[in-house]
Amino acid sequence: MKRKLMRGNDAIIAGAILAGCRSFFGYPITPASEITHAAAKWIPEAGGTFIQAESEIASINMVYGASSAGQRTMTASSSPGMSLKQEGISYCAGSELPCVVVNVMRGGPGLGNIAPEQSDYNQMVKGGGHGNYKVITLAPNSVQEMCDLTILAFELADKYRNPVGILTDGFVGQMIEPLMLPERLSPPPEKSWAVTGDKETKGNLISSIYLSPEELEEHVSHLKRKYDDVEAKEVRFEEYKLDGAKVVTIGYGIVSRILHTAVNAARTAGLPVGLLRPISLWPFPTKKIRELAEKVDAFFVCELSTGQMVDDVRLAVEGRRPVHLYTRYGGSVPTAEELLEKIREKT
Repeated sequence: MKRKLMRGNDAIIAGAILAGCRSFFGYPITPASEITHAAAKWIPEAGGTFIQAESEIASINMVYGASSAGQRTMTASSSPGMSLKQEGISYCAGSELPCVVVNVMRGGPGLGNIAPEQSDYNQMVKGGGHGNYKVITLAPNSVQEMCDLTILAFELADKYRNPVGILTDGFVGQMIEPLMLPERLSPPPEKSWAVTGDKETKGNLISSIYLSPEELEEHVSHLKRKYDDVEAKEVRFEEYKLDGAKVVTIGYGIVSRILHTAVNAARTAGLPVGLLRPISLWPFPTKKIRELAEKVDAFFVCELSTGQMVDDVRLAVEGRRPVHLYTRYGGSVPTAEELLEKIREKT
């Protein structure tokens, strides 16, 4: 393995190339622009295709085309840009086209600002486009995970023939940390369903149009069975000091790292506090939280939004324990000392 010092946004493209991604279509936007910059430099060097599209809408539809031809492909943007991609993501999900979509969240709504937020949770996890579809959503909290989870995202996208989202924030995207790069990965799988312009794939059809109600119902039922399978097999989370914990803090992305420090300070002060970090936001670790609700006194959720993930925590807890929420937004990020004080106040 090779060890390098790298920015989070750059690590996305490093992971993508290692995973066999050979096309990137995007439109730069702060704080995600370094992903496009790295893709413009490195993907052609790897023998792939980079196109700066005229818009976010164009870029996601180019992804649709490349994925139809069997390529591992991706796009990236930040919050307002992701809003524009939603129709295309719905089309990819409806046509069962694997692809990776990265959202480096910034402050909103509207143009907002370029500071970090986590206010696109609902957009990404609940599906910002139309129709009955789901996007597998992974939430890295370090430069290493920006690379590793991007590699995993391509594997899951091909395994389930579905879009996979990387949901991160401006903090993780801009931070620079050591990164261990794996040297060799297995080649991408052959895709017999793709349309490659030869006689062998002449009969393949990539489409999300089902004009007959019966046909569409059958197709959506097929998608639903696939999503049920994802929920059963692909839940990912990290536990930290949950043994003996009476208060469980929950946060993802950059917030989880601050909570990690706050939990250490709480333990030093003799407070029985632990941390659960969702790594997959969909599927969400509902079962794990439900199990914890049988043992602990309360939950403390922190988000860089007015509160979006907390709804999923409350659904998992089912009213059996208090779920306290602390939020900052607009680019404001809490300190570990601030979180420790709030944990003391609310528990």
